[in-house]
Amino acid sequence: MRGEYKVPGGKLVAIDIEAEEGRITRAALSGDFFLEPDEALDDINGALMGMPDDASVDDLAAAISSRLPDGARLMGFTPEAVGIAVRRALGHATDWSDHTFDVIGPVTMDPRMHVALDEVMARELAAGTINPCLRIWDWDRPLVVIGSFQSYRNEIDDEGRQRHGINVVRRITGGGAMFMEQGNCVTYSLIAPTSLVEGLSFERSYAFLDEWVMGALAELGVNARYVPLNDIASDKGKIAGAAQRRLAGGVVLHHVTMAYDIDADKMLEVLRIGREKMSDKGTKSANKRVDPLRSQTHMPRDEIIAAFLHHFEGRYETMRRDYSESELSEAQHLVDTKFSSDEWTKRVP
Repeated sequence: MRGEYKVPGGKLVAIDIEAEEGRITRAALSGDFFLEPDEALDDINGALMGMPDDASVDDLAAAISSRLPDGARLMGFTPEAVGIAVRRALGHATDWSDHTFDVIGPVTMDPRMHVALDEVMARELAAGTINPCLRIWDWDRPLVVIGSFQSYRNEIDDEGRQRHGINVVRRITGGGAMFMEQGNCVTYSLIAPTSLVEGLSFERSYAFLDEWVMGALAELGVNARYVPLNDIASDKGKIAGAAQRRLAGGVVLHHVTMAYDIDADKMLEVLRIGREKMSDKGTKSANKRVDPLRSQTHMPRDEIIAAFLHHFEGRYETMRRDYSESELSEAQHLVDTKFSSDEWTKRVP
């Protein structure tokens, strides 16, 4: 059995494994990494011999670390990266190439529907009734989407919100607030099995799940990088923020909002925390805008979205589809019964 893992920003780790009666009986590590001394390769292979074939990434990494000689240098990979490759070889973890992803392009609707669709489609993936999915949000009215654990009154200026006619919805993932008006940002959700991020910490899984969009940004001329825990930035500042949650049933929900052309003055009147953060960056003057995608790409928003989808579809096995009637119906039910209620939206006062 063979497993591979490409370390984000690092090297490829490949492992050939044989196992009998619940134990690893042969391990052969290879890749384009650097390792000193040469004999440490045998130490890594030897550390895996006899390990249970259901050992966790942490257990495998600990066995490797304890076997390495003092002064050994692993460059471009880590013991954890070897553990992930082993888990993939043994069928406990998956790679992007193991899946076909449904791709759903932008469909304009009530933005609360998109919040609800995250929950609906995560349930479907857990039940095995849909493929993993990348979908693009689009919306027909302004909305602030706050993180699952944010305080409503600490985040939202209700007077400013009411003056601008902007509602608030709480999503099921953590992270910060999303200030959304028509056409002012690019948001996508990735719904995938947790086997895809098997062995990855939350910090590493953020960058791993967004590797594709970093490639798409590079093709558009944006030199982007991940800033732990969950921000995407360029040399000109922050571009996006991500949120993630690992759900029951073996599903990871990951989504990203990228600023295209945000009215910062309006945002500061609606978001309290945004006001504090933005004032520190010298954006108190009138008519300020947050527009990294527009200013750095000089492209219309719809062309950026098309480029993102083209890059994703060129990189992975995909299939285009639309939302099903049942998905839309279930999402509307959640909007009516959960995401429109004060009980949910203000559950953290």
